[in-house]
Amino acid sequence: MKPSRTSRPSPTSRTAEELATQPACWRRAAGTARTAGGLPVPGERVAVTGCGTSWFMAQAYAALREAAGQGETDAYPASEFPVRRRYDRVVAITRSGTTTEVLDLLGRLTDPTTTITADPSRLPQKPSAEYAEYAEYIAIPWADEESVVQTRFATTALALLRAGLERHGALPPDVRTVAEAAAHAEEALAAPLPPAAVRAGQWTFLGRGWAYGLAQEAALKMREAAGAWTEAYPAMEYRHGPVAIAGPGRVTWGLGPVPEGLAAEVARAGGTYEGVAGRDPMAELVRAQRLAVTLAERAGRDPDAPRNLTRSVILDG
Repeated sequence: MKPSRTSRPSPTSRTAEELATQPACWRRAAGTARTAGGLPVPGERVAVTGCGTSWFMAQAYAALREAAGQGETDAYPASEFPVRRRYDRVVAITRSGTTTEVLDLLGRLTDPTTTITADPSRLPQKPSAEYAEYAEYIAIPWADEESVVQTRFATTALALLRAGLERHGALPPDVRTVAEAAAHAEEALAAPLPPAAVRAGQWTFLGRGWAYGLAQEAALKMREAAGAWTEAYPAMEYRHGPVAIAGPGRVTWGLGPVPEGLAAEVARAGGTYEGVAGRDPMAELVRAQRLAVTLAERAGRDPDAPRNLTRSVILDG
């Protein structure tokens, strides 16, 4: 039988192949977190930074760490980092180790730093022995990607940080372990995509707390891979204006719990609400990644190499 267009995407693209490996990568990251040095410890004042997808992972981790009661945690894009503000540790996320804004920031910081990357050899090495005492790297080369569009590296970096929270204490009551998230992701990879989401012409992603960063990442994947019209908001803010866009042929997608009554309000507006109750938000992000690849392939786009994008942003000068 010929597979439905809404079934699990066949690995016709490298992105589709890579995103399907996420459950295994997350489990490996959880094992790495048990012994990795440089992960934040309870009580530290921490900032997390990155660019693009990595910044959204930073936002998710910052909100999750504070909700877990493990310490004040801020998130900034590397280009907007307040370098005069002091932290006990700065965590930088960079897949390639070559992004200009991240490298510039690491060169200016005097706080202890931990960089999560696929290739630490490409990061600049400070000449002083003093720097080596407070700069640490956590390499996850097995989560690297060939695709321009990030999927598994970013979520694996978040899984590593999330497992670091598990290592140091209990998570918030509504947050699952990384092992449970990986099991949910396997379900999200196996199940057919919702037909209404595949047919839609506009998608809005919502999340509360740490899931808001994941909602922003879901929207970014749709823009990058599929060139789609997508938006993302904190779930409680959706009814403060953005709900006006709900209507026929448009999908509102919740990653994690959303306010009571929101799905019914979307339906009254003629839109479609999507989101699996009780599923880990990272697993729902995997579904959004799959949707982005499916839409790109249906439109004849190359999800591995979207227009106007490169694997790493390296600026002149």
